[in-house]
Amino acid sequence: MRILVDARFTRTDHHDGISRYGAGLIAALAATDDVVMLISDPRQLALLPDVPHVRVSSPLSPAELLIACRINRLRPDVVVCPMQTMGSWGRRYPLVLTLHDLIYYQNPAPPSFLPLPVRVLWRLYHLTYWPQRVLLNRADVVATISETTAGLIEEHRLTRRPVMLVGNAPQPAQRPRDPAVPRTSSLLYMGSFMPYKNVETLVRAMRLLPGHTLHLLSRITPARRAELGSLAATDRVVFHDGVSDAVYEQLLRDSTALVTLSRAEGYGLPIIEAMATGTPVVASDIPIFREVGGSAALYVDPDEPEAVAAAVRSLDDAGTWTETSRAGLERAAAYSWEASAEQLRRVCDRAVAEFGRRRSPVSRGSWSSRRDGRTARVPRRRSP
Repeated sequence: MRILVDARFTRTDHHDGISRYGAGLIAALAATDDVVMLISDPRQLALLPDVPHVRVSSPLSPAELLIACRINRLRPDVVVCPMQTMGSWGRRYPLVLTLHDLIYYQNPAPPSFLPLPVRVLWRLYHLTYWPQRVLLNRADVVATISETTAGLIEEHRLTRRPVMLVGNAPQPAQRPRDPAVPRTSSLLYMGSFMPYKNVETLVRAMRLLPGHTLHLLSRITPARRAELGSLAATDRVVFHDGVSDAVYEQLLRDSTALVTLSRAEGYGLPIIEAMATGTPVVASDIPIFREVGGSAALYVDPDEPEAVAAAVRSLDDAGTWTETSRAGLERAAAYSWEASAEQLRRVCDRAVAEFGRRRSPVSRGSWSSRRDGRTARVPRRRSP
């Protein structure tokens, strides 16, 4: 199958969640399928696997309205986009769009790196659900990364199209830590500093954890750093303002735990990344974290610094830490890009079938869904 994957959402400096998701799927899928990437900036290639690519316009350009006309000439068997905003007017190919989460309906502040006109449209887009429905219904299949989001898509009736799972996965750990090796008294947070991430509670919890140091790894604005620094009242909160993958991996291998207290989340990839390294996780008790972490994480009320501190202190016991570390390694083993690529192949098969069904009046009404996400041929009744 010739699969065209939209890689234009790849960052040019470092991966974010969407960027890493797309790159991971492309690399795994290219091992068995004929994959071609769409890019909009040659610098994106530094963060993408070495597979054939075609350069087209940016997904933020007005030319996106007609991007399907350009793609039609490439004659793909199916097109996969890791977002839901890809232009589709005039397409002559099966299309898979991806909706990762719905958190921006409750937290509508757009990412700061987007241009001002896009940020304005972002806020308007998330005022109501109907624009989302319009976009998703233009696909043949809608992919999502979690059962939690799939449930929300159904709850809000966001699409008439089939919804199928294509899960996220951690990067392969180079050296999973040995649970028997001593660790430092460091705690790690990897993620943005937007209000719904609830980093404030995490910083306040540090007042109750003498002897522990909190490392905030992501890039942060000076204003936000000053705000969180004033809450810490301790020099045991370290702002890294961005780290490389190598430094992140080393910190994970040395630390007591990864901590995240988000009140809403699309997935929570750092949870699986930590578990794949053998590092315990303390997380807020929300549905998506329960889905991702299973019984291997320690869950806490995200509004209670005392509960966070108690969970961290429980890991000071060597036996508890070792047991939690091993449980995380076992949980993370269920996630891989190879498994996600296999899910995506099933999605592509379904998209081809759905596209053919709608294009051919003769076959209309002759396909039915199966619980495994594939399609089954159903004989049509003859008229008496």
